[in-house]
Amino acid sequence: MTTSENQPVRIAIVGGTGKVAKEIIRQLHARGDEAVAIFRNADRTDELIDLGAIPVVLDIETADVDALAAVFSGADAVVFSAGAGGGDPKRTRAVDYDGAVKAIAAAEQAAVSRFVMVSAIGAGNKPTGDLGSMKPYYEAKHDADVAVTKSSLEYTIVRPGGLLDEPATGLVTVGETVERGDIPRADVAATVVAALDDPRTIGTAFEIVSGDTPITTAVATLG
Repeated sequence: MTTSENQPVRIAIVGGTGKVAKEIIRQLHARGDEAVAIFRNADRTDELIDLGAIPVVLDIETADVDALAAVFSGADAVVFSAGAGGGDPKRTRAVDYDGAVKAIAAAEQAAVSRFVMVSAIGAGNKPTGDLGSMKPYYEAKHDADVAVTKSSLEYTIVRPGGLLDEPATGLVTVGETVERGDIPRADVAATVVAALDDPRTIGTAFEIVSGDTPITTAVATLG
């Protein structure tokens, strides 16, 4: 799934106005692929068009599986990068878990087998201890990750550390678990794109923070 073979691909991105999603759109557009940005706020349509995306206004909280499947139809992969930000626990559950479950079912219905979940570091384990206001967020991310592993999809779960609005370094540390740290959003996006290109990442879940290994080299060690 790469334009290196002169075969542009079409990627549907749920949560298209998120900062990581916008970086994914930029990178896909730069190499000639199609990014279908799915988002709820119509006022941001022009912003996404300027990035090179094909905009689709659809609210993951209220849309049903059929509506999502119609948008996913014809895509080569789905990237779930939606998030409620961890503020309101009810909305966090609705977006980060319920929305993910809808997207998984819609991808299956639309026969789009490739699915990348943008999750969070630590979400591989059920949250325990005093996480304060972030506990609903980690619970939702964990449960969404479990849901995709139980699906029929060819999934990859990317669990980034603390997200930074800094220039990309192109260097990361990846592993089933890694020491907590931060990572520029642009590097997370580049890792998602690299995972889409590398079938060895199918069926894997990994954490990622800034490090000293080039992204494509790091991704190639997975699987």
